[in-house]
Amino acid sequence: MMRRGAQQYVVARPLYSEESFAEHHEMVYRHRKTMMDHFKQYFTCDARRAKNAALSLLPVIGWIKIYRIKEWLLSDIVSGVSTGLVAVLQGLAYCLLASLPPWYGLFSAFFPVIVYFFLGTSRHISVGPFPVLCLMIGSVVTRMVPDEGPPLNITGFEGLTRDEQRVLVASSVSFLAGIMQLGMGVLQVGFVVMYLSDTLVSGFTTAAAVHILVSQLKFVLGLTVPGISGPLSLVYTLEIIFNTITSTNVCDVVISLVIMVVVFVVKELNDRFKSKLPVPIPIEVIMTVIACGVSYAFDFKTRYGIDVVGHIPKGYEPPMAPNLHIFQETAVEAFPMAIVGFAVAFSVAKVYSVKHDYTIDGNQELIAFGASNIFGASFKSFAASTALSRSAVQESTGGKTQVAGLLSALIVMIVTLAIGFLLEPLPKSVLGAVVIVNLKGMLMQVRDIPYLWRRDKPDCVVWLATCIAAILLGLDLGLAAGLGVELISVVLRAQFPRCSVLANIKGTDIYKDRKDYVDIYELEGVKIFRIPSPIFFANIEFFRSKVVEAVGFNPLRVLRKRNKAVRMIRRLLKKGDLQWTSKGFLNTSSQPIKESEDKSDVEELDLPTDFKDLPARIDWSADLPSNIVVPRVDVHSLVLDFAAVSFLDISALKGLKTMLKELIRVEVEVYIVACDPYILEKLHDCCFFDDEVQSSMFYLTLHDAMLHILEKHPGSTEKKSDFDRIITTVTVHHPGGSLRSRDRNAADPETRF
Repeated sequence: MMRRGAQQYVVARPLYSEESFAEHHEMVYRHRKTMMDHFKQYFTCDARRAKNAALSLLPVIGWIKIYRIKEWLLSDIVSGVSTGLVAVLQGLAYCLLASLPPWYGLFSAFFPVIVYFFLGTSRHISVGPFPVLCLMIGSVVTRMVPDEGPPLNITGFEGLTRDEQRVLVASSVSFLAGIMQLGMGVLQVGFVVMYLSDTLVSGFTTAAAVHILVSQLKFVLGLTVPGISGPLSLVYTLEIIFNTITSTNVCDVVISLVIMVVVFVVKELNDRFKSKLPVPIPIEVIMTVIACGVSYAFDFKTRYGIDVVGHIPKGYEPPMAPNLHIFQETAVEAFPMAIVGFAVAFSVAKVYSVKHDYTIDGNQELIAFGASNIFGASFKSFAASTALSRSAVQESTGGKTQVAGLLSALIVMIVTLAIGFLLEPLPKSVLGAVVIVNLKGMLMQVRDIPYLWRRDKPDCVVWLATCIAAILLGLDLGLAAGLGVELISVVLRAQFPRCSVLANIKGTDIYKDRKDYVDIYELEGVKIFRIPSPIFFANIEFFRSKVVEAVGFNPLRVLRKRNKAVRMIRRLLKKGDLQWTSKGFLNTSSQPIKESEDKSDVEELDLPTDFKDLPARIDWSADLPSNIVVPRVDVHSLVLDFAAVSFLDISALKGLKTMLKELIRVEVEVYIVACDPYILEKLHDCCFFDDEVQSSMFYLTLHDAMLHILEKHPGSTEKKSDFDRIITTVTVHHPGGSLRSRDRNAADPETRF
């Protein structure tokens, strides 16, 4: 009962099937483009299209025209300087993850930023080294050029030092990842990143954080641990660390602990008082400068034997062509790098685009990162993406556009060309400590597990499977395993959807799951079945089994039983053991009727029941001659709600038609409601309809079908009192054009349950 004063509506309209609706309402003809039309449109070029293509390829033209110098320039300068200082430190620190000399991280914080300034669509992300990507590159580098033992037999390694070989591997695999990103962008397949759900990315980055944490322990503890790649590399690395734990350098441990505690505390203060601070305190930079000065003053390298950054060459190295032999060896690893680098950057860019109300283009982002990595790898940098903490600094310090990113690259260039030598005494344990502190956000994603388990258990399984697989098998295989588990979970959800039997909510035209509500109304002999997923080859059998479960009988079994009974009755009538009277069949034999073994073809039993040569049509709900047993069918109408069915494939069409024929042959009327016009058109195109399965079974809405059933079977209620509860609405049309409705207990054209 609706409360007094609540909004209500009354609609007076004819009862519509799909056919009657099409007769009364003319559709607009829409020309559907063929594949050739799309092909011609894609390759057609005119002045306007060329202009749009240029603007989309160079997004900088779009936002530079609206750049507000007075309002934005100062903010971009402050943001650029702050981000540049962080980029210098993170470039040095994350380079250790890639198993390369630290100064090459400065190259990755410079070259990709320049290209992204012109080609990128995000105004707020900070392009440069990303720890997960660096770790993936490091696993390839240590596999091809291990710390101990000879490198792989690669053409072009001759005459190079170990560091030079590693740089060649890192730049070549970065170049290949850039080619893949650029190719996907040109082919407009940026949508592939959508297959990496937030849950999968969260589990993957958490596992990557564990790998990064373990990889930095050797710097924090001052141990010599060879780089290990492949499955269980994390376990083997921990084994070596624990076996050599007695060789820990106490000075490195003390420095690391001090750095981590101070940086962690100040970062927490930055978060707590960010609304009051004009800019976050750059504590990593401050502590790095202090540690560098103390290390130089007390000569930590000589006195305590700690490992320092060492010599940083001034300037940039000449460009270098990638190694094609390395392409062949690293193609499998380069693809997940391309996907992960783009997925992380795009997800961060999407957050800031929503926050600041502008749009980003996924395909253009692929082109931007692909070109950035190709250009950067030519100058010996490694694959770039975006670091979450660095992007947060650029946005929180007031950055408005990529002018801030360009200025941050300028700061990195100044360090590389002029003052890099000041960082030579910096202990590597400081860089390791900075990396570990910045892992807090990724490691705290573990708190998502209880939430996911309560809200969505399949998503929780994806998170756990991805995280565990990435920890044990490595990041590349772990990502593939997580993607596999995610796709399996999607397939299983579609293959085994939560089907339901619906019932009418009394006094409304609303139908809900009958298990969920008390005040419901169900017509006797009518079942309403809903499947909330597409129907395709993988779930058509599940769909059939659920329909059988809903109606309470197997139509094929009932049909075969009925056909056997008809044949037996025909045979008994021919022998004279059975007679037809006004009261029905009469057994004239003194002996009980024995059911003879029917040797007829099983396929004939699946055909429609044939009543020819019989004196009357058999009433299957009445009593049959003794020893002839046929399952009773208490359902006369089945309504299939297709509102949530988005498509059917050919296998599903065949299975659906077979099921409909079986139901129709046992005298169950089937109605399909709320079917998508695309599906209905496909059914016509595939010659789905015939003499048995007709298009008249399709109705516009569920309520239309139920009203039709009530009109066709007025005695479908168990008790008279139930029928009295059916409210019919009569709409009275007045000359003035107004509508007035009244309720009465009678069977009229429009009925409300």
